[in-house]
Amino acid sequence: MAFHIGHLKGHFAKDLLYPQFEKKSWKMHPEIQKMREVALVYLDRSGGLQKFVHDCKRYNDSKQSYAVYRFIISINPSDIAELDATLGNYILHNPLQAAQIFQSVCFIAIKTLSLIEQLETEAQISILLKPTHLPPLPSYVLSLSAYPFNYTSQRFYMSEGIVIAMGTVTKYTQGARFLCAEETCPFSEGFRYIRVHCPGATESATVRTDFVCSLCSSPLQEDMKFRVLGDKQIVEMIDPKILNALKGYSNDESHFRIQAFTVFLRGPPPPPFLFYLFLDELANKMTIGNHYRIIGIPACVQNGSQATACIEVNGIQLCKPNGPSFLSDNFKYLLSLTSSSCWRFTAVLANIFASEVVPPGTYNTLKLAILLSLVQTCEKENADYLDLLIVTSDTLVIDRLLNYSLCLLPRGIRHPPSTEIFPSVSKDKHGTGSASIQACSAVLAKGGVCYIGDLSSYKKDKLELLQSVLESRTTTVFIPGKKYGEEADQQVTISVQTNFWSFVDVDSSSKKHIQKENFLIGQMDMSLIPANLVDVFGLLIYNEFPSCRLSSPLVHHILKKAINPEAMLYKVSQQLRTQDYEEFILFAKNLHVDLSSEAENLIQGYYLASRRVRRDSVHGSTLSASALKILISLSKAHTKLSLRHTVLEEDALIAILLLESSLTLKHGTSALCVAPNSVFPFDLTDENSLQQRDIYLMQCHHELLKFIAAYGPGIHINTNEE
Repeated sequence: MAFHIGHLKGHFAKDLLYPQFEKKSWKMHPEIQKMREVALVYLDRSGGLQKFVHDCKRYNDSKQSYAVYRFIISINPSDIAELDATLGNYILHNPLQAAQIFQSVCFIAIKTLSLIEQLETEAQISILLKPTHLPPLPSYVLSLSAYPFNYTSQRFYMSEGIVIAMGTVTKYTQGARFLCAEETCPFSEGFRYIRVHCPGATESATVRTDFVCSLCSSPLQEDMKFRVLGDKQIVEMIDPKILNALKGYSNDESHFRIQAFTVFLRGPPPPPFLFYLFLDELANKMTIGNHYRIIGIPACVQNGSQATACIEVNGIQLCKPNGPSFLSDNFKYLLSLTSSSCWRFTAVLANIFASEVVPPGTYNTLKLAILLSLVQTCEKENADYLDLLIVTSDTLVIDRLLNYSLCLLPRGIRHPPSTEIFPSVSKDKHGTGSASIQACSAVLAKGGVCYIGDLSSYKKDKLELLQSVLESRTTTVFIPGKKYGEEADQQVTISVQTNFWSFVDVDSSSKKHIQKENFLIGQMDMSLIPANLVDVFGLLIYNEFPSCRLSSPLVHHILKKAINPEAMLYKVSQQLRTQDYEEFILFAKNLHVDLSSEAENLIQGYYLASRRVRRDSVHGSTLSASALKILISLSKAHTKLSLRHTVLEEDALIAILLLESSLTLKHGTSALCVAPNSVFPFDLTDENSLQQRDIYLMQCHHELLKFIAAYGPGIHINTNEE
């Protein structure tokens, strides 16, 4: 390659390859000549020249003449600026003109080294500069929640957003060849008139019928044999700050403008243009609901009387939030105080959680379940999800508690009842006539929680769709081809990576349905909700305080909050703030936990024994196959909440008690026969009550082992006689 660059530098100095009018232009602008030389040096040092030669070989091997030869050149702005500050500034602030610098360099390289025999004119070369990054300065960050939005500068910006809508991939004209209609004109042949797509340009800017020859003013006609089509995808994104507005409740009092912005993803033509396959493909590089950092050039697209601000994307990077590597001192102190038992830390945590909404010591089972669901959120495929369905008559208090808990996650979404829960299809609003898939609440809550409110308010078809999604963690969107200008119908499957929270108003249930007779002991009337839907929720929880006998602390709490909403009623609210809980949840959810053999044996033993016990002659076992997965998810969640890395038998016991309580509400008691509040049998007020709870849970463990031994023959569980 040393020979190549020396050979090329000689041609730069002699200026042999340019016609007379370009020679004058070059001599009048010595900076342009210098920038071309620097660009060549950069390409050589960065390996870009070698890649360029390799790309040219693919074109040359095709032995076919093309209107446009497209090259993508990766640029490191920092390295360019070190070589030459002028060129570095040119690339960052005048990327379209900077591309012409590299276009000249590439043309000279091709002609000097005879890389592409078919190439005739410089206009046939299309250069796309892709910066690896932008300077970490505010002036290079573009946010539509900030004013002003400078979409006229046509320079590189970095922006972040969450994909809320994605159009199907359509075609656009990437390049075209035009010829003069006057046969005697010199430009009636050759490759003088080549038009290529520029950032923000519409289809009519590249191809239309009113172009005229610059030499004889005759009309230009497109040579259709040389039209080059590429893939285009229109994506709608929103600023990540909008998630705070979708939680339904937030302590953040700042005000900002919320606006979606349009980004264009473009790619090379599909096969049979195989020589394009070595180029980067941006279409289909984004996934709906994901958070991305993009680099691109803003533009304004005119569609009739409508003007849309957009970004022509040049580079895409997936953003994955990292959890904090620290905990507040108060959480560390609490952990040290409760280190004598595997159950105490989570018990105290549930007891004091959400003291801004409900008084400490109330709704402990529900609060523990909420915490377990919060730490069991992630964006991985086949994750251990934990969905909650709460049966209550205190809908106002439960709604406040769930709303508060939702705000502890970056991706906590409260679903508005007037909108769709799952993705839907509509016509693209940018004039393409193609289909656009809208994200909706469940996809926006990716890696978090989607709170869908009262289940009894949804119609049968919505509940059936919810059941299907909870079973498969995917949803399918049907796109009719005839309606959206496609030859064939399409089905797009979208992953739903979120936990779902909901509640059922028992008062509403009793009004709308005649209650069944002959209920089993402990069973609740759930006739308002399909039984299969109830089964797919991880936990069914009945809150401890029916509205007819609200606890005295809860009544006092509600009255004091009504008088002074900002008051800190409890000392623990000052010691463990909401921000501390946010950091704790982010820390705990990112812990990696492994299942110990003892815990695994206990879970399997309970599951098999319970399947044998919960069985009838008509329907077989009433314990669904998903129960084992729920048990493992609950056990891992309790381990994370305890800030451990290994699932112990103690974690598995809490999971089994929670699930058995849930099964009792659905199907009645079994031979294991746990108490309604089996995890929190009495109030936790001091060290003695925590000790009493530990003794009680040890007894539960002993009863569980006897249950497994009796109803799970062939299962060996290590027992501690003491």
